[in-house]
Amino acid sequence: QAQLVESGGGSVQAGGSLRLSCAAVGFASRLNCMAWFRQAPGKEREEVAYINPWGDALYSDSVKGRFVISRDNEKNTMYLQMNRLKPGDTALYYCAADRSELCYRGRVYEYWGQGTQVTVSS
Repeated sequence: QAQLVESGGGSVQAGGSLRLSCAAVGFASRLNCMAWFRQAPGKEREEVAYINPWGDALYSDSVKGRFVISRDNEKNTMYLQMNRLKPGDTALYYCAADRSELCYRGRVYEYWGQGTQVTVSS
């Protein structure tokens, strides 16, 4: 059964780093647009970053300069390297993907992971 499998979440102190992974498993064709979202309790979902099939990416202002999104198409896996983490980064992080090659901020994604928790303490 096709699914997005997330890993890498955890608890760290402010200033620390984590790397999230999202593996696309069981899909018959390539997933082109991929993105990371996050949602904290009581707040609306935020698009953290997206990446197109050729590696071009766009970031939310809140993470620009600290997070790096990347992908390995051979492994069908997307990553989010999170550096200099802040307590405000605490949220449930979701992987999202779509077969479309037209990637843009605000697009609606067809496929979603289950979410992985990131907690940053001060």
